Amino acid sequence: MTKLWQWGEFPLIKLLTKGFKAGNGVVVSVGDDCAVLTYTPKEYLLWTSDLLFEGVHFLKDAPPSAIGHKALAVSLSDIAAMAGKPLYCQVFVGLPSSASVAYCREIYRGISQLAKRYGVKIVGGDTNAFEKLVIGTTVLGVVEKDYLTLRNGAAPGDLICLSGKIGKGKETHLSFLPKVKEARKIKRLLCPTAMIDLSDGLLSDFTRIAEESHVGGRIFLEQIPAVAGVKKEEALISGEEFELLFTVKPKMRKKVLKAGFFLVGEVTKRKDGIKTIDNKGKPFLPPSPGYNHFKREKRNKPL
Repeated sequence: MTKLWQWGEFPLIKLLTKGFKAGNGVVVSVGDDCAVLTYTPKEYLLWTSDLLFEGVHFLKDAPPSAIGHKALAVSLSDIAAMAGKPLYCQVFVGLPSSASVAYCREIYRGISQLAKRYGVKIVGGDTNAFEKLVIGTTVLGVVEKDYLTLRNGAAPGDLICLSGKIGKGKETHLSFLPKVKEARKIKRLLCPTAMIDLSDGLLSDFTRIAEESHVGGRIFLEQIPAVAGVKKEEALISGEEFELLFTVKPKMRKKVLKAGFFLVGEVTKRKDGIKTIDNKGKPFLPPSPGYNHFKREKRNKPL
């Protein structure tokens, strides 16, 4: 019998959600950063959820306010990936009975501060007891119909772009700010054909775009904007970055650079597959494609 560690997260999702289809008010269901629902004549409703576990997404001794910050930030980042605007949030938390009231209040302080910064209203949730801290959020937002950006619009010849430098996700995953404004800027100036936020790594997350768009791609190792002190090979598979990875038409090349974003590759035909090219023009094979839940590899741990 096949075990989950042999399979990985995304094949499991495909199996469990097979047959889930849009329709009856559902514009997009499974396969993107948010579900997209009919709403008003000019806007769609966006709906996303995230679940974080102690020991996987944060360590036990992490500052509780930072844990709260991240719990909301990851869902706001999903809204950003659709070029949307977050509006409402619910919080779900499982707490050890040994946790202090002060500790719990700090978690919610982190959530509240980020919510206020992004104009998000916290409208409910659920609280329960659990042996370790587990925290989740569900966020509702809106996006104009002509702003909605999915993963499935990339085409051969498009340019692969990044909103910022990457490589230190392990250091910033508790403090990053979701790229909501940047996503709106990208949509307004560059008309992206596809977009996703970087949670599992550049190579892994581009694979999500490629699968939904039925394309291949080439990522040029030397063009990856790695932060100081991080090798480009490491930045390629660094998870928990939460920058925006997007594709644009070739005519947008100058505008991408002028806007302060980065070019990292090009979309190819599906039959060409997904390749990383080194500075000698040869394929580069990383030790891992990026983070994948259920995989039993030490190098796969996000922390």
